[in-house]
Amino acid sequence: MSNIKADSKLDTSGKCCPMPIVETNVAMKKINSGEILEIIATDPGTLTDIPSWCERTGHILMESGQSDGVMQFYVKKG
Repeated sequence: MSNIKADSKLDTSGKCCPMPIVETNVAMKKINSGEILEIIATDPGTLTDIPSWCERTGHILMESGQSDGVMQFYVKKG
């Protein structure tokens, strides 16, 4: 989907709300400011949850997309 190079990857496939956000929060704490986390999810709620979470936490949603029920997000740590 993207040519963005992620520094870390988190696969939350098969997990339902709130776990994708909980795991994203934990993963973001483990990377440095300016690094990019790629998040893979199958919970449709992440389409609104991830962008809202980024706004609340000051991280930057660089790109997102969906294909065959799989959502992919690239979030830069603020």
